[in-house]
Amino acid sequence: MLENVYVGSADVDAADDRGWLTGHFKSADDIRHSEGVEIKWGVHPPGDERAQWVTGEKRTALLMLISGRFRVELPGHSVLLAKRGDYVVWGPGVDHSWYAEEESVVLTVRWPSVPGYAVPDREIG
Repeated sequence: MLENVYVGSADVDAADDRGWLTGHFKSADDIRHSEGVEIKWGVHPPGDERAQWVTGEKRTALLMLISGRFRVELPGHSVLLAKRGDYVVWGPGVDHSWYAEEESVVLTVRWPSVPGYAVPDREIG
């Protein structure tokens, strides 16, 4: 095995960290650790939605549709991603949320990678 090389499967690895493949939250000795960028492979069942809006955003983000129909909610604007390759980019200061209209796979890239945006796990019961 080569040093500083990681080979994986987004479908498998994404299950380990809420879909996130790279970012500040990976162990410092993991090649996927980064404070510069976060990359997420998001697999969403129909009707899945973000538990709460992201507010006070300090990052830039790109969200690209791989498959399905996925809606990104921005203040006063709703963006429907309906064809493979459709994407939206928003910058610092833009609050957002999202909703999967159909089973969807999306790729998200955010920069920089900073703590403080994770939504707590939903309680079951």
